[in-house]
Parts: sequence; structure tokens; C-alpha cells
Amino acid sequence: MKNEFLKQYFTATYWVGLCKEFCAALKTVKFWIDLLYMTGGMFLGAAAVYYFLMPSHLIVGSISGLSIVINTIIGGDADTFSAIVTIINLVLLLMAFVLIGNEFGAKTVYTALILGPLIQIWDRIYPSTNLTHRVIDNPDILAALQNGQTVMDAHGNPYLLDRHGQVLEQIKDSVMSAGLGTGDVLFDLICFVLLLSVCQSFLFRINASTGGLDILAKIVNKYLKLNMGTSVTIAGAAICCSAFLINDFRMVVIGLIGTWINGMVVNYFTDGLNKRKRVCIISKESEKIRHYIVNELMRGCSLYEVRGGYSDNQYIEIQTLITSQEFSNLLQWMSEEKIHAFTTAGNCSEIYGTWLRHRRLPNGRMVIFDDNYVETKIEPKREKKEFNPENNPK
Repeated sequence: MKNEFLKQYFTATYWVGLCKEFCAALKTVKFWIDLLYMTGGMFLGAAAVYYFLMPSHLIVGSISGLSIVINTIIGGDADTFSAIVTIINLVLLLMAFVLIGNEFGAKTVYTALILGPLIQIWDRIYPSTNLTHRVIDNPDILAALQNGQTVMDAHGNPYLLDRHGQVLEQIKDSVMSAGLGTGDVLFDLICFVLLLSVCQSFLFRINASTGGLDILAKIVNKYLKLNMGTSVTIAGAAICCSAFLINDFRMVVIGLIGTWINGMVVNYFTDGLNKRKRVCIISKESEKIRHYIVNELMRGCSLYEVRGGYSDNQYIEIQTLITSQEFSNLLQWMSEEKIHAFTTAGNCSEIYGTWLRHRRLPNGRMVIFDDNYVETKIEPKREKKEFNPENNPK
């Protein structure tokens, strides 16, 4: 079975099928919207890595952190760092296709491959040395650097040459520090985590990921039979511990704390983006409320027969999952219709099964997305039917 699984990657039918799926996706508007979201999200993530992770040498549990370790050991620059990030992500993507399958799809491939080039773009737009170094006029140091020599300042930091051939002297440990030896690396950690978490939350929202650590965590999840949270922790902690090769114990602990905070912040943002309202309504006018939920909000609902413990009266309870905006619309409609009901609502952030993502257009038509964000179809708004109380069996 394993041989047959591997053989599919060497058949023309398999690759022709993938090409057909990709060409079909190119014809949808949502494909280009998702592409814009992924590029913008990764552009923000690249800024977090370049301006806060690299200058402070923080090793947070990510492929970027591992790349910093390797780049520091070999004495590379920003270009070398971006090349290392790209190579590691390529290896992990190949492992993902062989060990996990094709479920990651083109989105993970795209986001993983553009991180390195986007870091180079930030380096061209506004180098991080503009925030941590200053230009000095010293012909002797300039001549030594042009001859390939390494010259250190009084604090043990090397002088650098920028693209214009000017000598740069380091004046700050990191972007957020107040100067040399101030030890304000925690501020860089907080800024990095916030920016990266926003990036990850947007990507998770459109069924994408940053690649790298996500791929490694899924491999751990599949073969060690651990849940995803534990898998991410193990993968992130292993990468953080590699920082012992270039950093002291304090910096490694800070990196571990950053990995933990990153997970918490991502959960906060993703829970907020995916939050739905689980609404329960008990009313004598349950059929009228059901009619509004199904035909106006275009949501499903469940009906249960209930009996009041105090009054011993029979009622129909309606349960439905709707967005916060739809819940507000429902309450407003019930108020306008003067419907008396006992209503409870709670937040729900994890939904498995069919959940239609739709939005109403100005012309009254409805755009419907399926659970996998694959196809988009437009359906006309249903005609509103007059409610007839005689049709209510209760």
C-alpha cells in the first residue's frame, strides 16, 4: 500500500488532475481574494520576523527561529537568512506531501515559499539597520571593511557596511531597546508575537497556514498520535532549544515564553474571528421565528418540544447557530414584531459540519461559500412568504 501511495506522485494522471483543479480555481473571484489575503498576511509576518526577531536574536518556536540559529552560526546576512528559510520550507513541504498527503494544498505551498522573498523586500524597502545602527565617518574602518576584515567596536559588535558603502556602528541591541546593554528584548518579543499572531489568524481564517512549524506539528500529530496543541508545543520547544547554540539560558527561556504567548494570542484572535452565537428561543410564536431564521437569515435551526417546569405549558424551543450581526438583526426583528420570547445566547468558536458562509449583496442576491472555501455560487434572495398562524400546528 505504501508503494502504491508513493507511486501516484510519479504518474502523469495525478499531476494532470492537480493542474485541472488549479486551472478551475483560477476562474473564481475568491481565489484571487484569498491570494491577496495570503500575500498581505505574509507581508505582515515577514515584517515581524525581519524587524523584531532577527535584530534581537530571539528564537521563538518557528522555522524563522531555526533559520536565525543556522544563519548566526555560518555568519550570514539577510539574503542568506531568507535563502535558509526558503530551503527549510521546501524540505518540509516535500515531507508534508509524502508523509501527510495533499490536504495542505497550494495555499500552504504559496505562503511558505514567499516568506523568504518578502523578508528581502523589507530589507530593500527599509533596512532594519536604520533602526539599530548609525552612520559614522571613519576612513580607516571603511578601508578595513572593504578589504574583507572584521572590525569590532568597544562593545564587541562588528562594524557593518550598508549598500551605499557607508560604515554602520551599532547603537541599540534591538529595534525596541533603548540602547546597548539595556536588555529590553521583551518588548521585541511582544511586538513580534502580536504581528505574527495577526498574520496567522488571517491565514487560518481562509484555510491557509504559514507552513514551516505547522507542517512539522502535523507530522508529529499524525505519527505520534498527539493532539495538535501538544504537537505544536513539542515542535516549537525543540526549535527554541536549538538556540542554546548561539544564546544564553535567559534568551532561550524568553523564546519559550514567546512560543507559549504566541499560541495564546492566536487562539484569542481565531476564536474571535470564528465566534458564532448559539441561540435558544422559547416562544408561543415559534413558527414565525423559525420562518424568519430560515427565509431571512438563511440559517438552519433545530426544533425541540419542551415543557415549562413552573407553568407545565408545552412549547417549541428553537436552537440555531448565527453570527453576532445576525443575532442583533434577530433581536431587532423580534422587538419590532413585539414577539415575547425567552432567549438565551452563548458564544461558540468551534463548529464541525456544514456551515454556510454568506453575505448579502446590495442587489439582494446572496453569495454562498461552502465549508472548504472552494466554490462560490450566487443564489437569489428567497421571496418572503406571508406568515399564516393557521398553519401553525401548535
